[in-house]
Amino acid sequence: MQKIIDNVYYIGSYDKERKIFDELMPLSEGTTYNSYVVKGDEKTAIVETVYFKKSDEYLKRLIDNNINVDYIIANHGEQDHTGAIGKVLEKFPNAIVVTNKKVADNIISMLNIPSEKIKLVDDGEELSLGNKTLRFKFAPFVHWPDTMFTYLVEDNILFTCDFLGAHNTTCDNIFADYSDNLINCAKKYYAEIMMPFRKFAAQYTDYVLELNPKMVLPSHGPVYDNPKFILDLYKKWTSDETEKLVVISYVSMYGSTKLMVDYLKEKIEKEGFKVKEYDMVNVDTCAFASDLVDACSVIFASPMVLAAPHPFALIGALLVNTLRPKIKSYGVIGSYGWGGVLAGTYDKLISTIKPNKLGEVLVKGLPKDVDYKKLDDMAIQIVESCNN
Repeated sequence: MQKIIDNVYYIGSYDKERKIFDELMPLSEGTTYNSYVVKGDEKTAIVETVYFKKSDEYLKRLIDNNINVDYIIANHGEQDHTGAIGKVLEKFPNAIVVTNKKVADNIISMLNIPSEKIKLVDDGEELSLGNKTLRFKFAPFVHWPDTMFTYLVEDNILFTCDFLGAHNTTCDNIFADYSDNLINCAKKYYAEIMMPFRKFAAQYTDYVLELNPKMVLPSHGPVYDNPKFILDLYKKWTSDETEKLVVISYVSMYGSTKLMVDYLKEKIEKEGFKVKEYDMVNVDTCAFASDLVDACSVIFASPMVLAAPHPFALIGALLVNTLRPKIKSYGVIGSYGWGGVLAGTYDKLISTIKPNKLGEVLVKGLPKDVDYKKLDDMAIQIVESCNN
C-alpha cells in the first residue's frame, strides 16, 4: 500500500505479465488495476477493486494493512475493476457496494453480487465517511454507459475510472513520470478505448478542466499530481484538429500492391506529409490505432483473393470503423489477377464515420504508367483533403 496523501492510499495491482487486453490490445508493458483506499474518521471506502486473477493478493494487502472496508465504490462494471468485489464482501460481510443502477445491473448479472449488498446513488449524490465526502458524477461512454467518476471533496481529488488512463507499469512509485513513454502509452490507450467516444471524451475533458482537481487518479496507469499534463493531451486528441499524417493499411501477396503503396507514400511525403505504412498481416494494432488519432487520411490497399479484398487487409477497415478516428478522407488501391470488387467492400466497412472518399485505383497485375498517373492524382487529392 502506497500513500498518495494523508488517508488516501494506492492498494491496486500491477500486472506486468499480461500481454493483451480485451484480446485486442497488445500490452508491451502490461497494465495496472488501480484501487484506492479513502479513510474517513468514521468510515473507510475502497474506490474500485482489481481484476479477478489478482483478487487473492489484493485481499491479502487489505488484510495486511488492517483496512476495514465499509464501502466498495464501483465506478464501472467491467471485471478488471470489479473482479475482487465478491471476495471482499466475503471477508467484510458488512461492507456495501456503492454504485449507480447501470453498474449494479452489470455486477449482479456478471458477478452474482446480491442486490441487497448494493447501495444505489444518483448523479451528484454524496456519501459521507465522516470528515471526508465522496461525490459521484455520472460520466457515460468514457467508455461504458455505466461509467461514473468519484470526487473526494475535501482533498479536491478525482477518481476518473478508465478515463485519462494508460496501460503503463513503468512509473515505480505510482505517480506519473511525465515521460515520452507515458505519452505513448496514454495515446495508445486513448486510441483503443476512448477514441470511439471522442465527443464524450471531449465533454469530460472540459468537465475535469473546469473542476480543476489537485490530482487525477485513473483506474489504469499512474496517478497524475499534475492533471494538466494529461488533460492538455486529451484536449488535442479529442479536438477536430488533424496532423499532416496519412496511414496506409495494406496487404501485398506478390508485390504489385506494395509497389503502389510505396509509390503513393513517396508522392505524399514530397508534399511535406508523414506516411505510416502498416502491413496488416503482422500489424501492431496499438501502433496502428495510435497513429489514427492524428491522421487526416487513410488509404486501404489490398490484392484480390477470390474476387474480394484479402481478409487480413479488411482488418484495417474494421479497426477504423470501430475506433472512429477523425480522418477527413480515405482512398482504396489494389491489384487483381482475374477480377472482383474492392472499393465497395471498404465503403460498407467504414460506414460509421463517412469520411470523404477519394476514389479507387485498381490494376491488373503490375501497375503501368497510366496507373501511376492515377496514383499521382490520388496523392494530390489526399493533400487537398487534409489541407481543407
